Amino acid sequence: MSLRPRKAWASNMTNSPTLIIMVGLPARGKTYVSKKLTRYLNWIGVPTKVFNLGQYRREAVKTYKSYEFFRHDNEEAMKIRKECAIAALKDVKTYLTDENGQIAVFDATNTTRERRDLILNFARNNTFKVKIKSNDVFFVESVCDDPEVIAANIKEVKVSSPDYADVAEDRIMDDFLKRIECYKVTYEPLDPDDYDKELSFIKVINVGRRFLVNKVQDYIQSKIVYYLMNIHVHPRTIYLSRHGESEYNSLGRLGGDSGLSHRGKQYAEALRQFVEEQRIPDLKVWTSQLKRTIQTAEALGVPYEQWKILNELDAGVCEELTYSEIQDKYPDEFALRDQDKYHYRYPGGESYQDLVQRVEPVIMELERQGNVLVIAHQAVMRCLIAYFMNKGADELPYLKCPLHTVLKLTPVAYGCKMESIYLNVEAVNTHRDRPLNVSLTRTREEALSTVPHHKILGTVP
Repeated sequence: MSLRPRKAWASNMTNSPTLIIMVGLPARGKTYVSKKLTRYLNWIGVPTKVFNLGQYRREAVKTYKSYEFFRHDNEEAMKIRKECAIAALKDVKTYLTDENGQIAVFDATNTTRERRDLILNFARNNTFKVKIKSNDVFFVESVCDDPEVIAANIKEVKVSSPDYADVAEDRIMDDFLKRIECYKVTYEPLDPDDYDKELSFIKVINVGRRFLVNKVQDYIQSKIVYYLMNIHVHPRTIYLSRHGESEYNSLGRLGGDSGLSHRGKQYAEALRQFVEEQRIPDLKVWTSQLKRTIQTAEALGVPYEQWKILNELDAGVCEELTYSEIQDKYPDEFALRDQDKYHYRYPGGESYQDLVQRVEPVIMELERQGNVLVIAHQAVMRCLIAYFMNKGADELPYLKCPLHTVLKLTPVAYGCKMESIYLNVEAVNTHRDRPLNVSLTRTREEALSTVPHHKILGTVP
């Protein structure tokens, strides 16, 4: 039996390319924001790329000598820096016009009006569809006068910069602070009252303690502002865990709302012991509204919050079937999903793309919070991991999220570190690898070649 294929295709959130221009003194977190914002925008389906001017400068000047390179009266260096900016802008143009990019993030200090006007004029004159008063350019200025934050940023990020290979840390701090002073001489912050009043921008002040927003004009700019107003840099840990093994897991059945198996209940107890041993301060626990996650959380003996948007991906007409039953009843649908697992939408159900959109509020709240344990489901965890670990749509549906394993996520300078912790309670394997043959004419054996055996046989190993 075959049903009409249903696919959810990404829709463009912007009618024309958008250029995000970072602004701010060195060590103010511009690259951190650029990378984090790019990861978020790509995750929600908006093709975005960072263009870091420091990389262009290092390519042009192979050996960094000292902060003297950044003096405003160093004419030779200023010429090189301008040439690097133009080279980067040409690559931005290629990305937005020839490579189907939607958003380019120009990551540089851009601390003078002259440099910002250069960027705007280049954009306006090179078919970006950009006008100074249009909604296609958005500035993000990072302002910070907290010496502790600045020093911490230098130690965490700049010490490992290629500029300072084989340089002692105390010399790095001294040189970089002098580099900052070079920029301060000519720094012209965005002016919402006069010179820059017609521009669209957000000022992020002292790592999110305050914000100033000016002329936000479209959907994507609103998304950017909301995201930047929710992220923070305070140390925290995010724990992700699937529920304990369910009765349907043991039978190889998709979805449904079955309770925990005997081994699933053992895992819930092991998870309780793990949480107690970790001594996690102010831990919040979130679950879906399905029985198997609630039963897992109940064993912890702590308060928890249920989120309906954390429910497992809806398999529509394939809910509660095994993979072999889906192949027998809907062989074409089974093959179509294998051809494009991220975009394919189950008849009467969801796609992974739908699920990403559904769980976006969870991501936003995770960015706002401190320590959190999320007890959810395989597809949901894949979406969350893809965000934190910067995985693309093609890879997302095949990320491994085994039962009875805690994934510990720790944010670091420009990304996230993930540790997998197995809690020594056996469980069935529910992971299906990407099949090699995705043809509509493949045999039943070929279609089921990557399905764990217990799912095909309907027996527990």
